[in-house]
Amino acid sequence: MAVTRDIVEAHRRPRRVMARLMAMGVREDRALAMLMGSCLLLFMSQWPYRARQAHQTGGTLTDTIQHDAVGLIFVLPLLAYGLAALLRLVTRAYGAKADFYSARLALFWALLASTPAVVLAGMVKGFIGPGPANTAVGAIWLMIFLWILINSLFEAEQ
Repeated sequence: MAVTRDIVEAHRRPRRVMARLMAMGVREDRALAMLMGSCLLLFMSQWPYRARQAHQTGGTLTDTIQHDAVGLIFVLPLLAYGLAALLRLVTRAYGAKADFYSARLALFWALLASTPAVVLAGMVKGFIGPGPANTAVGAIWLMIFLWILINSLFEAEQ
């Protein structure tokens, strides 16, 4: 199934999508592609706000997005691998039997599947500015991310 269809389905039935991903076998290349795609979309979702900042301060857009590029494209993937390992150790403390790959896949998939909300949050922050609307959309993103992550982790235990 196409990734875009999986993303839409993951918002309604995250366990079914995770089961399908787990049935494909251990594929580190697929997990890394999910993570890098997520990081790229996170980076691009910041552009409207960075353009707003550049306009307000009189700087250039390139000056404002350089730090985002380093942080979101180079540092975040390393932190995500560490967070997935930590997530696996925490779930092991609660008796989970899934392996490190399933924890990575669940985290990376949840990040990728929740990117439409991140893009919306970036647009709200860019066009409306920081404020209650941005906070509300950010909270919606967090709920979607946790919904998909928790259900994916439960499915990985099956």
